[in-house]
Amino acid sequence: MSRKKSSSRGYSERKVDIRDVKQRFLIVCEGEKTEPNYFRSFRVPKVVIDVQGLGENPSRLVQSAEELKSQDDYDQVWCVFDRDSWTEQDFNNAIKNAKSLNFGVAYSNEAFELWYILHFEFLNTGIPRSDYQKKLGSLLGHKYQKNSETIYDELLSRQSTAIKNAENLLKQYEFHNPAKDNPSTAVHILVEELNRFIY
Repeated sequence: MSRKKSSSRGYSERKVDIRDVKQRFLIVCEGEKTEPNYFRSFRVPKVVIDVQGLGENPSRLVQSAEELKSQDDYDQVWCVFDRDSWTEQDFNNAIKNAKSLNFGVAYSNEAFELWYILHFEFLNTGIPRSDYQKKLGSLLGHKYQKNSETIYDELLSRQSTAIKNAENLLKQYEFHNPAKDNPSTAVHILVEELNRFIY
């Protein structure tokens, strides 16, 4: 009896290394440089991640993601966009349409830089877009460069703080309306997914 128990336990304890499971990501970004530079910095095998910065409004971005997915074989498709000055309808419809296609959405209201700020502090009061860069400069201790290629490495040691802050921020809103939930971000969901494949 005991032998049988130990052998079955031995089998169940064999773990499959999650990194052995190959998944290909398509990450389609509204911004042409800021977001692509950040996501391309993840230490995941380059065959795993295809990042495109398209400079399109949210609804068009989702359509482009659908077109790109039809041309290649991806396991996960993510759309990354900000609230910016897009209309509430465009922003919320893009989220709804992406989800109906089983795409992930890493939105930010108002700007992607909110994700960076959350590495340092919990911010639950909306600030003007123009203030994000100034605030980041003071938190980083140097002028924030909008299209920085080093920001991922600069912030990496604080990433777990940012994830917790982003999760807590979303919990502040009882009824979710992403276009009105300012500030809010879902970037951490994509970050956690990519972290599963870091080597």
